[in-house]
Amino acid sequence: MHLQLVPLQAQHAARGPGAFSGCAVLLPAAAQKTDVGGESTGTSINHSQTLLQRLQELLRQGNASDVVLRVQATGTDEVRVFHAHRLLLGLHSELFRELLSNQSEVVLQEPRDGAAVFDKFIRYLYCGELIVLLAQAIPLHRLATKYGVSSLQRGVADYMRAHLAGGAGPAVGWYHYAVSTGDEALRQSCLQFLAWNLSAVAGSAEWGAVSPELLAQLLPRSDLVLQDELELFHALEAWLGRARPPPAVAERALRSIRYPMIPPAQLFQLQARSAALARHGPAVADLLLQAYQFHAASPLHYAKFFDVNGSSFLPRNYLAPAWGAPWVINNPARDDRSTSFQTQLGPSGHDSGRRVTWNVLFSPRWLPVSLRPVYADAAGTALPLARPEDGRPRLVVTPASSGGDAAGVSFQKTVLVGTRQHGRLLVRHAYSFHQSSEEAGDFLAHADLQRRNSEYLVENALHLHLIVKPVYHPLIRTPK
Repeated sequence: MHLQLVPLQAQHAARGPGAFSGCAVLLPAAAQKTDVGGESTGTSINHSQTLLQRLQELLRQGNASDVVLRVQATGTDEVRVFHAHRLLLGLHSELFRELLSNQSEVVLQEPRDGAAVFDKFIRYLYCGELIVLLAQAIPLHRLATKYGVSSLQRGVADYMRAHLAGGAGPAVGWYHYAVSTGDEALRQSCLQFLAWNLSAVAGSAEWGAVSPELLAQLLPRSDLVLQDELELFHALEAWLGRARPPPAVAERALRSIRYPMIPPAQLFQLQARSAALARHGPAVADLLLQAYQFHAASPLHYAKFFDVNGSSFLPRNYLAPAWGAPWVINNPARDDRSTSFQTQLGPSGHDSGRRVTWNVLFSPRWLPVSLRPVYADAAGTALPLARPEDGRPRLVVTPASSGGDAAGVSFQKTVLVGTRQHGRLLVRHAYSFHQSSEEAGDFLAHADLQRRNSEYLVENALHLHLIVKPVYHPLIRTPK
């Protein structure tokens, strides 16, 4: 069976919303085979397309049907009638086999969105393909799950994950659906998209639909992509104002904010103006004191008395200029490029005026196999082609000097790769590597930058954002 999954932009241009189209089948070229009966070769005769067209006609016209499905939308009098065939339904679904074993007509109660796409679902059972739109993904996946059509269930889940990667899917709604159905792979895909694009989601209508459980999954993550920690605080405060959760939920969420990542001047403003802190201030008073102490002393001195290994002292993927810089590479398949940028040595107020300079090299060393050169040695013997891993794009980030370690800081580097969706620039992928490595090992390993319509390119340009996150070294504490 073949499941054809088409993006939201693929509309039914030449047919009405309820019409069926012919099943799409790729006919192989005539296959040459050995004939054991004496003829050396034979030609394959393939009429599978005609067969599938006849199966489609069976569904369309109800010829020789032996069962009737009456699909009623829950809470309405709307009923859709399908004249079907017990054998074909039973081949795909054990539930259909049981329902139709001793009766020729059944009434199926389905949610309104499920009833609306039931014709697509039944058509898949006959033809093995369908066109799915974003709004139809959940009802089709729900139908496939209910009736045990595992191939369609997998196909729709793959479609949802692919559209999350491109930034087109409703990640919050799909996350909650994945939790309700136990689809862990889809849940993780939604969670990853939300973490990498939290700024975009927090400014959209989806943010209001975030559940307390989803919020609790997001807030502890260090890979959240945000302008800065203050943006996360304001997003959380907006969510608290709309959701009005119980005090315990609100206080637990507020304790997930990394207050040491917020400069003291902004912390003072929050304490004076924040409605959330006015209501729940005592629950985070110890964290605010910790933040002020962290900014008041040098990180080395602070680390002698307090543990700096907790997540509170680790920056997230901040887009603010203090932690990195955007880099747009036009025609990235053309030649090597380089740039440099500066970041703050550390988030402590003691380091606010200290900078580290970083040099970056991008090399588009990807070449298709057909264009890789074959070199010959002196004896005229061809040498092996370059290994595929030698030809992939490379990104190398190095410090201009090595003075950062003296302050008890090492650095984690992150490279975000953007994609444009509905006028927004979203994060498609993130690559992280630590100070011990100057290069992102798997950077764009599967990207084809030669194609102008590559999903990694926006108007033939590669949109990167380079981030450097300081990590404080643990020190032996001084006895108090």
